[in-house]
Amino acid sequence: MSNREFAKSLIDQIPESKMYYIIAYLQGAAVPEEVPNAETLEAFAELENGGGTLFNGSTDALFAELMEE
Repeated sequence: MSNREFAKSLIDQIPESKMYYIIAYLQGAAVPEEVPNAETLEAFAELENGGGTLFNGSTDALFAELMEE
């Protein structure tokens, strides 16, 4: 029995009172994973190769620094 067939057989055993939770979970699981766009992938590669700028601090400090530039 495949995992899909097993899951379908289990659904028949779930009480109607809990079906709402199962449906909500399945809807979340059915959403395809997001793939980063090319610009984001380039930024990841830049950081992995030792480039880019890392910031350690609060959000307020980050925005203050960005406003200075």
